[in-house]
Amino acid sequence: MKVLVTGGAGFIGSHLVDRLVADGHRVVVLDNLATGRLENLAAARPHLEFLEGDLRDRVAVERAVAGCEVVWHQAALASVARSVENPREVTEVNVGGTLNLLVAARDAKVRRIVFASSSSVYGDTPELPKRESMPLTPRSPYAASKAAGESYLSAFQAAYGLEAVSLRYFNVYGPRQSAKSLYAAAVPRFVEAALAGLPATVYGDGLQTRDFTYVGDVVDALLRAATAPRAVEGPMNVGGGRRISILDLIRAVGAAAGCSVPPRHEPARVGDVRDSLADVARARERLGWEPATPIDRGIARVVAAARAVAPSVPAGR
Repeated sequence: MKVLVTGGAGFIGSHLVDRLVADGHRVVVLDNLATGRLENLAAARPHLEFLEGDLRDRVAVERAVAGCEVVWHQAALASVARSVENPREVTEVNVGGTLNLLVAARDAKVRRIVFASSSSVYGDTPELPKRESMPLTPRSPYAASKAAGESYLSAFQAAYGLEAVSLRYFNVYGPRQSAKSLYAAAVPRFVEAALAGLPATVYGDGLQTRDFTYVGDVVDALLRAATAPRAVEGPMNVGGGRRISILDLIRAVGAAAGCSVPPRHEPARVGDVRDSLADVARARERLGWEPATPIDRGIARVVAAARAVAPSVPAGR
């Protein structure tokens, strides 16, 4: 089967590409390398077609989609903080780019598209766990862009028969996740700090909680979403099913790295939610999926991968 992964050189996308290549699919990757890296595709690249291009470029998108049966749409500017600073750019990429992809997929007669949405669409309502039936209350332009993407997929399914599945990710982490960006996620930043013997920067008091999901579990959900017997209407949560405070996450990283990691507090960031926890019952019922990687095991894998390319501090520092 010929398939397309947008953002396939990125963190989640490259893990998905590895699985698709291993399963024998003809894989096309579309990525502008703004945040993705070619080294993420080092093992898979000899077996795929790589197209450097931007979602905002209709010609590039049409070329990438041609002849594909399934599209996994992973490409996005994925940062709440970045969207607060640059709402127009994030909207142009995440909403305008998604529309370009949907139109191209419709015209190319793609069978199904699987969209990477986000738990941020729920906003900061106090009710936990988050269920797909809850009203959406985005607190940032990024969250709004993901809610808009879900709506466009639903509309294209209703209007044109394009099978569409939206998966709402909850704080995905794992090897290859970059700590270098100003907008980097918590896990890679904390692991980098631990291995460098530095404090970990915490925005706010650190008592806010998140539901962290290992990237391998996300890839499993992505494959199931594409191969379910029919299109699954409505979005589905993809989460770890357990929440942990940011301070406890730092302790878990320290335990995996064999060192103490002191927190360094900075002011809370605009747009961040206080608590997050996924109800994954819908994904379990409709896809036969559930998270399989406990947070301590996942963190240990991230630390091991980081140690392979960076010096570590002595255990017990």
